[in-house]
Amino acid sequence: MTDLEFQDHAEKLLAAVERSCDELNDTTDADIDNQRSGGMITLSFANRSQIVINLQKPLHEVWMAAKSGGYHYKFDGSAWQDTKGGGEFFERLTEDARTQSGMPLAFSA
Repeated sequence: MTDLEFQDHAEKLLAAVERSCDELNDTTDADIDNQRSGGMITLSFANRSQIVINLQKPLHEVWMAAKSGGYHYKFDGSAWQDTKGGGEFFERLTEDARTQSGMPLAFSA
């Protein structure tokens, strides 16, 4: 994957996270504060816990840090997959957001 291809796919992922947060804030009582700074998004929940998603451009990876741990994702041509076989990005984000918020939230691409 070229740097430009990575940037394109990574920007689509970050935009989908932002869009999902907006939709969840409009349709639930989740009140997720999402702050974006360049290639990083910080999701803050009412209980003050956070999930941080950031781009690792030299590695062509997206990293996510949550209470459950840290995860690295690479684009496989159709989805962002954990580099250690831990599954797809949006599945992990959904699970961590549900756990940290205590609400039945769902994120999607």
